[in-house]
Amino acid sequence: MLAYILRRLLWVPVVLIVVSFVTFALGVYGPGDPITLRLGQHANPTDVARIRAELGLDRPFLTQYRDYVDNVIHGDLGQSLVFRGRPVADLLFPKIWVSMQLGLVAIAIAVGIGVPLGLTAALRQGTWRDTGIVSGALLLYVMPAFILAPILLYVFAYRLHWVPAAGWGGLFDGRIIMPAVVLGLPGIAGITRLMRASTLEVIGQDYVRTARAKGLLPRRINYVHIGRNAILPVVTVVGLSLATLVEGAFITETIFGIPGVGRLAVESLFARDYPVVMALTLLVAAGYVMVNLAVDIAYSILDPRIRYR
Repeated sequence: MLAYILRRLLWVPVVLIVVSFVTFALGVYGPGDPITLRLGQHANPTDVARIRAELGLDRPFLTQYRDYVDNVIHGDLGQSLVFRGRPVADLLFPKIWVSMQLGLVAIAIAVGIGVPLGLTAALRQGTWRDTGIVSGALLLYVMPAFILAPILLYVFAYRLHWVPAAGWGGLFDGRIIMPAVVLGLPGIAGITRLMRASTLEVIGQDYVRTARAKGLLPRRINYVHIGRNAILPVVTVVGLSLATLVEGAFITETIFGIPGVGRLAVESLFARDYPVVMALTLLVAAGYVMVNLAVDIAYSILDPRIRYR
């Protein structure tokens, strides 16, 4: 296992180099010029050239990329082209922390409700419970956030006054409830369907029939022999969801007035603020690589039959 982990970790720099090179090339040669967007369409070409020279954007591509990689290695993600004088790290990390808190609560809601519902639906296959759970999951899955959020706000914030309508106060503040529910409900639907399908596949395995033939308690069979093995695909989905926490959720954060990274990412993309886009892309890529490794390790813990060399 240790050798496998080390081999995977050695691939992390390679992946980040490839991702950074492609993203950097798209930023340099892609459509749109951040300086022109900043100064306006009628900007003086002399002023545009002067600012590009000040920022070092007139240098050869490979020189710019080499300097960027060297700065990143030393912990410098660069400075924003839109917010002059603001380091990218100072812009991103506080907002990423906000989005991560919101995302973690949403994932906890999705897993905590979706896994039991999927297991129940599979164990009651063909009954009204199964039909009701699957139908409800499909309804939640197809309902977009810009429709679901206003409905929940109207019912629980405006009419019932159970929760605050908007704002942000941190992980333990009541204002996190509504946006976390809006983000978590579609996740409940996806995890419920995945857990149900996985459970139905596990139920027909020989070891389950053997456990029943031995006379083990149904609860032990359902949760130890069936649930533990059926949850493996869910671990993969949750792992990928964890990797995307740094991206934020633009629509939900905008509706509820949450100062997360989702809105900053979209605004930076439209403003061609490439240092911010580059930093966010690298963080997401690193997150995917590390979370995939964590998922592989979790597989070997949940299923002793899985071994890595």
